[in-house]
Amino acid sequence: MSRYLGPRVKKMRALGVVLPGLSTKNIERRPQPPGQHGPNRRRKPSDYALRLNEKQKIRWNYGLSEKQLKRLMRESLASRVATGQKLIELIERRLDNVVFRAGLAPTIPAARQLVNHGHLKVNGRRVDIASFRVRQGDKIEFRKRSQTLKSVTEALQAQGPFRPDWLKVDDVKRCVEVTGLPDGNAAPFPLEIQLVVEFYSRSL
Repeated sequence: MSRYLGPRVKKMRALGVVLPGLSTKNIERRPQPPGQHGPNRRRKPSDYALRLNEKQKIRWNYGLSEKQLKRLMRESLASRVATGQKLIELIERRLDNVVFRAGLAPTIPAARQLVNHGHLKVNGRRVDIASFRVRQGDKIEFRKRSQTLKSVTEALQAQGPFRPDWLKVDDVKRCVEVTGLPDGNAAPFPLEIQLVVEFYSRSL
């Protein structure tokens, strides 16, 4: 998606969930929806709104455009694996997400910047495409001149609880090995993936 420069916490408040890939902040202080009527908004959401919100969680956490998400959804539908499970697997395998989940960047936008600026190599080859899809056995490391980046050091020091068991991370060498593949429960936030599948069921 085009780069979003607006208030990230506002997006999380609107969805009622913390999205670690979008921001390092939380919504505990103001959990209600944004706007002057937010604290008093008690209307029960429609079925469409429930499905839309689950879809938007994916879009905003992973920084995907609607076009990208639809393309991934079509690929998931064509898979022999359950659609929702395959969708999360494909999204989690994006290089920018892997860099974030490994703790090498505080958010996915920050991880995307590292990738786009050419700081990373996959299996010894420079990769600067954030949507690059990693495979089991891939090894991700920084280019020699990028190994001491201050932002990476700070991210490792503030390591959050989002590092998955399908990634093997060497904090000293600052490299990552993909030892497995993510499953349908890999998203680091509450998500009802079946509602996302149902959202797209009529339009794809």
